[in-house]
Amino acid sequence: MKRVAAPSEERRRRADAPDLEPSTGSRSARVRLRAAWMYYVERMTQNEIADALQVGRVTVVRLLADAVSRNEVKITIEGDLAELVAIERKLEHRFGLTEAIVAPVAGTASDRTHVVGAATGAFISEYARAGTRLGVGWGRTLIESLAFMPSRQLADFTVISLLGSISEARRFNPSEFAWQLAQAFGGECYLLAAPALVDSPQTRDTLIQKCGLDRIFQMARGLDAAIYSVGGMVPSATIYQSGYMTNADRLSLAASGAVGDMLYHFYDRSGALVDHPLNERVMSIPVETIRTIPQRILTSGGADKTLAILGAMKLTQPTVFITDELTASELLAIEPNID
Repeated sequence: MKRVAAPSEERRRRADAPDLEPSTGSRSARVRLRAAWMYYVERMTQNEIADALQVGRVTVVRLLADAVSRNEVKITIEGDLAELVAIERKLEHRFGLTEAIVAPVAGTASDRTHVVGAATGAFISEYARAGTRLGVGWGRTLIESLAFMPSRQLADFTVISLLGSISEARRFNPSEFAWQLAQAFGGECYLLAAPALVDSPQTRDTLIQKCGLDRIFQMARGLDAAIYSVGGMVPSATIYQSGYMTNADRLSLAASGAVGDMLYHFYDRSGALVDHPLNERVMSIPVETIRTIPQRILTSGGADKTLAILGAMKLTQPTVFITDELTASELLAIEPNID
């Protein structure tokens, strides 16, 4: 799994650690209210809550006691986050998630990407620990998250870019985000030193087998977590704004049924990769590998990404989903027969 291996019980103990002081921090407040919601509204047992939140039963007892002492538990749960907790729980049930994180937005005119990026930065900051091996995607959401990650030094912290690079140095270059994230935690960074899209499947295979890139693909199989976003099929999507793909490419992919991309893998609304030549020329970690990574963190939001997110849910089966409240409501409003 990783160079500093930890038994499953140790992983659970470490995951439990941030909640041992449930009265501090916005994330701790959210966890506290989630526990209270599960216990008082959903009538779950403390053991069931511990399993759902991946913490110990003692922590659940402390969370519930703290919620009561703060007068957040009466007949209903009170607090600014209560409505968001309800949406998060619906997303978790609907898509089989371990955790959903829904960021509030001021209105439909708000920059959803910015608020999702802020929530993503907070999540990564709390998730990152010494010995973590983290695979990363690219895009504006992830770039935005960097501003919300306080820098600190972590021993044996490793970042691996899951996607090749683009030829021009731009703000949303996949390699740039991976490098900056590694720098934030004093870690090592490994890049897929090749174009994100090559001219043929043969070139792709040659680069992997003959140019040393196979090592990155092997390292990806031992990741603790992968964090990635998705792109829609509109001209304003980052993948087309970068100039790396043309509008003709976009129209051709849409005609094949594509509703979005994840690491340049184009898929339809049912989560199946579309039958298109571009999918055979992409230089990124395969979807099959992504699905085997223990923690799969999908972070995305926006009015033009609803179908892209729904398809990605089936394609990668994320364990954690980070989004904004408007996108969350749009996802939950989709007819059940779509997903």
